[in-house]
Amino acid sequence: MIKQLLFFFSITLCGSVVAAAQLTPQQQAAKERGMTLYNQHKAISAEPYLKIAAEAGDRESQYFLGEALRFNNRYMTTEAQKWYMAAAEQGDYYAMYRLSGKGKDLCTAMKNCPADGKTAGEWLLLGRKTASALAAKGDSEAMYVMYYLTGDYDWMEKAAEAGSPIAQYDLARFYRDGRIFFFPPWGRSERIEKLMRGSAEGGFVNGMGAYLGILQEKGDLAAARALLKKIAETGDALAIGSYGAYLSHTPNTLDYPLDLVKGYGLMSLLLELDGGGTSKQYAERKLPKIAAKMTPEQIEQAKAFAKEWKATHPPLSYFPEKLGF
Repeated sequence: MIKQLLFFFSITLCGSVVAAAQLTPQQQAAKERGMTLYNQHKAISAEPYLKIAAEAGDRESQYFLGEALRFNNRYMTTEAQKWYMAAAEQGDYYAMYRLSGKGKDLCTAMKNCPADGKTAGEWLLLGRKTASALAAKGDSEAMYVMYYLTGDYDWMEKAAEAGSPIAQYDLARFYRDGRIFFFPPWGRSERIEKLMRGSAEGGFVNGMGAYLGILQEKGDLAAARALLKKIAETGDALAIGSYGAYLSHTPNTLDYPLDLVKGYGLMSLLLELDGGGTSKQYAERKLPKIAAKMTPEQIEQAKAFAKEWKATHPPLSYFPEKLGF
């Protein structure tokens, strides 16, 4: 029976993928706004924007609308499940993983299984089938998700070797935390550094931050300064806070030349992050200390710098991981 269901699901998925939604400019703008808010921990505000694109059939918006609803309610609601299912029916293996309930029969426990009878276990099997087929073709992201769908560390190793920067980051953390045996033991630190460097070079923001820490520990401040600037330019809120603090020498951690205008301007950007996290509070503590060193003219210059930065760089983001909650 399960094989028959899987065959039916795979046929449905193939048809759905071919018919993937094409968003209008207005729908695309709503999706981008929704994702910006979601990435700033403003999931409640993100919901109506994501819903516009989700209702238009955009798979990614459907998944993240499910995430926002689940996060805002702190559990899997019927509405969240609906949007995960919509994404899963278009081949989204992240959504299949969420619907699998990490191996628990989610809908049975909630007494809200859909009429077509798909259970958490069946979603798990389908997720494995979908992701493994792509992994067999060399898809490193699918390999990464296979780790979550199976719990097999070999998949994380394969994904890292295939060049997935998030897998390289996670695998380095697993080695660091002792979750995976490493032989010879004295090579562990070297392996962790190599993985974090690969993750950083692949553009994964958390990997870049972790590698920055390694550079600091090694005393390579020139490389650390360049990397922190690069991370800040991605819009990463934590990096922008650190970059602004270091430029203004509050504190002078990486020996940047003193630049109060840029430091104040960057720090002031964090004031809009009022949806969660601690960046806004951090900026509110730091800004008076920086301002105490500045003239009124410099503060006005800093405001102009902040405006220009915002217009020419990606939106502020905490870069939450796709399977982070």
